[in-house]
Amino acid sequence: MNHRGLLVVVSGFSGVGKGTLVKKLVTECDNYALSVSMTTRKPREGEIDGVSYFFVDHDTFEQTIAQDGLVEYASYVGNYYGTPKAWVEEQRNSGKDVVLEIEVQGALKVKEKFPDAVLIFVLPPSAKELKRRLEGRGTETQDVVLKRLSRAEEESAFVEQYDYIVVNDDLGACMEAVNGIVRAEHQRPNLNLEHITNLKEELNALVKGEN
Repeated sequence: MNHRGLLVVVSGFSGVGKGTLVKKLVTECDNYALSVSMTTRKPREGEIDGVSYFFVDHDTFEQTIAQDGLVEYASYVGNYYGTPKAWVEEQRNSGKDVVLEIEVQGALKVKEKFPDAVLIFVLPPSAKELKRRLEGRGTETQDVVLKRLSRAEEESAFVEQYDYIVVNDDLGACMEAVNGIVRAEHQRPNLNLEHITNLKEELNALVKGEN
């Protein structure tokens, strides 16, 4: 059977708990690898190159862009951030399902570039619950909460373009739903062509009386 890993893209509204979900998946399930981004910003205290980020200079990053070496990238406050394609492929070839947690526009760009990517959108049980979670953080003003809700309304227009949705009502159940999606995706015929071809050849040989 197929042992190559999937590229799993997880998106969701701010406050829905997607970061917590991804962290739980990576720490509690052996089959996932969390994507490590490349960036041109300087390392902060405690950050480790190759673990926290791949830290490079602007020339190296732009050279990587020119060589089509990134799954996706963006510029933010004067620095580049992106996902190195070579690292993702290395992990997938080793059998790991690579999890990429990014926003909607980036996710749809990934799907264009990698049609086999699995896009999962994490939804709250309700809009009222999303507002409660944002307010429950206790770190943001009401104005910021409203801005995040407004952004969520904009992002909701793209949910139907994802392959799957999961509702984060209970974190454990949400994680199991994602695991179920990934397990099912691994059974797609186009990802198991070698096994199917071998079986066809064996059946053909049996029918012809060769075995």
